[in-house]
This record gives sequence, structure tokens and C-alpha cells, in this order.
Amino acid sequence: MSDKGLLIVLSGPSGVGKGTVRKALFASDHNEFQYSISMTTRNKREGEVEGVDYFFRSKEEFEQMIENGRMLEHAQYVGNYYGTPLDYVEETLATGKDVFLEIEVKGAMQVREKVPDGVFIFLTPPDLGELKSRIVGRGTDSPAVIDERMNVAVSEIEMMASYDYAVVNDHVDSAVDQIREIIRAEHCRVDRVIGKYIKMIKEIN
Repeated sequence: MSDKGLLIVLSGPSGVGKGTVRKALFASDHNEFQYSISMTTRNKREGEVEGVDYFFRSKEEFEQMIENGRMLEHAQYVGNYYGTPLDYVEETLATGKDVFLEIEVKGAMQVREKVPDGVFIFLTPPDLGELKSRIVGRGTDSPAVIDERMNVAVSEIEMMASYDYAVVNDHVDSAVDQIREIIRAEHCRVDRVIGKYIKMIKEIN
């Protein structure tokens, strides 16, 4: 109902399944969102594709973009940078298209400061034991990195209060349905649509 697109931010602790839920959300033929691909300095994992999963850049290139103010948000996580290019997000929202960000918690808090009218959704694990099992199951991290990720995850879960919604990822399809319902409801919020009707009334008068 609103003319400007919504900025939808999905984040949560590492291993909670953000990427899996996002891919399932976008797999629908009725997908109405534009995914904003994040940029990172971490190494590409097996099966990941440049410009699809992430934009992979060197640390030097990333830091230059930060210095030039070309990042909506950025954060360092386990020794690597992650962030969202700014221009693409602003241009897409202006066309009325919703932009969907899948980012880390620290980055989401930066976006919250710059775009307070965004929709912030925190994806949670059923419990911490399940979260650790998912991280271990990846088979990509050493025991030391797994312990570090779990410590970070606990501190991130404590930041849930800064979000608008919390969705438990115990079943991917259920999480996707809940996220879609949240976004549909947000598009109907009076504070998002009233400006258009006030303008119409003024034009009539």
C-alpha cells in the first residue's frame, strides 16, 4: 500500500540458518523482495558464487569503501569484514521495491540508526544446544572457532530486544511463513500509508 519500499533486515546468531531461510523465502514464484547482497572479506566457501551469495573483496578494498562512506553498515566478525553497499539499497527503495538484508547483528544495529523505519527481524534457534549442533555440522570451523562463535552467539541473542520481531527457526517453512506475514502486516501500518491519503485530500481541497 505504501509507495516507498520497505527495508527488511533479517539477522541472528551465526549458525541459526539465516541463509537457509532467506533462500527459501526467495525461492517462491511470488517473491516480491529484492535481495541486497552483502560484501565480505572472508574466503569463499565451497559452492558459493560471487555476486550471488556475497561480493567477495579484499580487506583493502572494503576499508576504502568504508572510508568513502559507501557502506550502509559494516562489521568485523571472526576476523573478517561484512557489510552492505549503500547506493543500491537507496535506489531500490525509492522505486517502491522492498529490499531484504540478511546481515549480522552488529551490522543490523548500524542500519537501525540510519533507517529507523526498517523492519527488523531476529531469527532465533530453538535452543543453544541446537545452535551449536548446526555450527559443528557445517564442518567448516575448527573447535576454537566454534567456541568463539558460540560466545558471540550468546551476546547476540542478548541484543534481541533491539528488534521488532523474533522468529524461531525450528522449521524453515514455518519461519518463512511468519516472515511473510510480518512483512504483509508492516505494509498496512497506518504510519506508512497515511501520507499518501493526506496528499490526496489536499489535492481534492
